[in-house]
Amino acid sequence: MGAFEHSRTYDYVIVGGGTAGCVLANRLSADPTVEVLMIEGGGEGRGFYVDMPLGLAYLIGRPKYDWLYKGEPEPYLDGRQLALPRGKMLGGSSAINGLIYVRGHAYDYDQWAQLGNRGWSWESVLPYFKRSEAFHRAGTEAHGTEGEWAVSDPNVRWKALEAYRRAAIEQGIPAADDYNSGDNEGVAFFVATIKNGVRHSTARAFLEPVRNRRNLTVITGALVDRITFDGRRASGVAFSIDGQNHEAKAGREVILSAGAYSSPAILERSGVGAPDVLAPAGIEVLHALPGVGENLQDHWHIRVQHRLHNTHTLNTRAGTRLGRMLLGMQYLATKRGPLGGSPTLLGAFLKTTPDAPAPEIQIHVSGSTSPSFGGAMHPFPGITSSACILRPESRGHCHFGGRDPSAQPRILHNFLKEEADREILIRSIEAVRRIAASPAMAPFKPEEIAPTAAVQSHDEMLDYARRTLNTTFHPVGTCKMGRDRMAVVDDRLRVHGLTGLRVVDASIMPTIVSGNTQAPTVMIAEKAADFIREERLGLEEKMGTQAA
Repeated sequence: MGAFEHSRTYDYVIVGGGTAGCVLANRLSADPTVEVLMIEGGGEGRGFYVDMPLGLAYLIGRPKYDWLYKGEPEPYLDGRQLALPRGKMLGGSSAINGLIYVRGHAYDYDQWAQLGNRGWSWESVLPYFKRSEAFHRAGTEAHGTEGEWAVSDPNVRWKALEAYRRAAIEQGIPAADDYNSGDNEGVAFFVATIKNGVRHSTARAFLEPVRNRRNLTVITGALVDRITFDGRRASGVAFSIDGQNHEAKAGREVILSAGAYSSPAILERSGVGAPDVLAPAGIEVLHALPGVGENLQDHWHIRVQHRLHNTHTLNTRAGTRLGRMLLGMQYLATKRGPLGGSPTLLGAFLKTTPDAPAPEIQIHVSGSTSPSFGGAMHPFPGITSSACILRPESRGHCHFGGRDPSAQPRILHNFLKEEADREILIRSIEAVRRIAASPAMAPFKPEEIAPTAAVQSHDEMLDYARRTLNTTFHPVGTCKMGRDRMAVVDDRLRVHGLTGLRVVDASIMPTIVSGNTQAPTVMIAEKAADFIREERLGLEEKMGTQAA
């Protein structure tokens, strides 16, 4: 691995060593004739709790691992300000998330293509999902087995969750053999990015194996201020380390992979954005792009919790000091057991309206309950059904917090702004209640403890949602791909109206996918790497022809 040199001009400067950045660093540096620099604001991201799949509860809220973003007061949630964890380390949020591997529905990507984004249909993106994947089962055309990124069955089961699966089927939700095949409707145990009982973040999967390449330089602890320009061409990146200012030069491209909250903020500090957003901070407008920071979408969820009887769940296994000790010993000795599995083990994708083009709700089911999100578990067995709304209509925004790059972005999601979102919220709670009341769950005598059976009316359920609704940590859309006036990048992810600048992360999604976002973000990075290679080789061929 090379060391950063001020005098060197790198071919590609990647801003952000997160989910997408680590993939790009691997793919671009595979060509030994190019020099790649990746700049990450967080640390190396090493440690026991980073590796242990169930260790995310320790990581979230700690400044070593989490950027600790906090949203603006949400006007439709009684002014609540939500914590918005994002991974502050190599691997980004793939090193701090719930590890679930979900691609979404074919409808999502076909919709992108119908919006005018060439090459983004399900048929077009499927090879890029497969390229990175090391799927745990061979012999399926929908998956890849030769990639770097482990996708496995955590093989953690609780009797109550197995019964929940049967109950969902009793309620007409089909059993899903493979929810990643393009049609995710149904109920199934999740597969996760876990390898031999260890979290397989994109840093582990894509960066660590190539970290010693001489043409790849990785800087951590570097706070990016802005992109520098030569006219309308991106020429480099200004950043600081421990208060010392530096600039990295980019000969071919600057690639923004800082995520849906930070990529628009960096663009805005660079003078790229809506003039009425830049002017109050005294930022000179280099290039007016009104869509920067707009179109923020995120999945949100409602927790419906049930106390159970006649069984064990994680609550009772980890509810005593001895129980926690035994779980820890099991994990240390074997890398198996509940600590080696994903926090959410079972999922159901369902429609609540018969003519919906794809499932509207994703229920994440975990074998634990707690009085508050992320809080200490109850002392009795229980399960939580987190009903996630897959295609919310409410839109928010994310803009830079000021000229100081350490200032947090101003993030407003506008959760529950649209009536359609409020209506599907009600239907999601009702769907969970039907599953819990199904015969397969009867042996466990489920007792609803949140929102409680007393909460029945439309207004009561909305009130519960306003008090407890939370993000599912899937922000997208703030540098959306498209052709309309609010689009920030084209369908090859190049920033409209500028050269040498691309955005490659979840912010480019024009509409949010029907599921967790880490797998689609890796796919986006894989596809972008091909764009970048094709354009470089095309330019070299053109120059060679001219020289001849």
